[in-house]
Amino acid sequence: MPKEHMPLMEVKGLIKHYPIRGGIIPHTVGYVHAVDGVDLEIYRGQTLGLVGESGCGKSTIGRQLVALERPTGGQILYDGHDLGSLREREMKQLRTQIQMVFQDPYSSLNPRKRILDILAAPMLYHGLCTKQTVTQEVDRLIELVGLPKNSKNRYPREFSGGQRQRIGIARALSLRPSLIVCDEPVSALDVSVQAQILNLLRGLQKELDLTYLFIGHGLDAVNYISNRIAVMYLGKIVEIADAKELFAHPVHPYTQALCSAAPIPNPEERERTRTILPGELPSNIEPPTGCRFHPRCPYANEECRHKEPVLEEVSLGSTHRAACRLVRDELRKERIHV
Repeated sequence: MPKEHMPLMEVKGLIKHYPIRGGIIPHTVGYVHAVDGVDLEIYRGQTLGLVGESGCGKSTIGRQLVALERPTGGQILYDGHDLGSLREREMKQLRTQIQMVFQDPYSSLNPRKRILDILAAPMLYHGLCTKQTVTQEVDRLIELVGLPKNSKNRYPREFSGGQRQRIGIARALSLRPSLIVCDEPVSALDVSVQAQILNLLRGLQKELDLTYLFIGHGLDAVNYISNRIAVMYLGKIVEIADAKELFAHPVHPYTQALCSAAPIPNPEERERTRTILPGELPSNIEPPTGCRFHPRCPYANEECRHKEPVLEEVSLGSTHRAACRLVRDELRKERIHV
């Protein structure tokens, strides 16, 4: 099987519910349904983009993949290994292969430590270098992410936001991972700096044969860096396809609304029709029954209110899938004609 068709990480039926505590005698009074039955495949050497509104569960998935939290249910398989069944020693060895770049580069760096100490600590802990060679390794990382050579003796407060994010990327690379979860790594940066960081990530991916899960809500940034894109709404994946296909032919009403809201730097497109979704994002404490998008969907009917849709091919043999009654009905028509 070609390398690009081999999933490095598979997510099967992932569930993450956070308990809500309340009452005079504290007890669980409900749950936040952050992620509810998500299936994903991240292929080697590629980037899977994950987009959606704030609160839809994107970052929660990222934390599960790097084992910062334990899922409530489902499986996470990395290179065939079930992360939930690994012992502590096995997980420590595997943890070096899965790293994360956080959204806020300043809060993710210890302000009391120099860059040398920040980058050296994980390599020394995991035995990837010695005290004699660690400085040389830090110099290599600093050069790799495009920072000045004298950066290692400075503190995080002495850098700009874009430079701090480069430090965060260098820290993720320090353990020589195969998979990096990028949790909205450019959302806190200026637009010009965003382009620099995205180009850096693309260059590093090609040079080091990295695999990314790129989480974001800026469609332009996600489209620029991703091979495939999954659209998430209220804890569910509603559509997944190749990046070009998704933007050219979005089929789920929610994806269509997202794409229509993305700014296009073309004056001739200024008057294009935009889809404005009514209402607010429903509560993920008591999510709607049936299709979770139905309270805001202009095409919803009685079936949508009671029956939950599943991801289906938008056409026979297609890798483009969506969870929508309209897609299912169109597919049935296509099969009848065949």
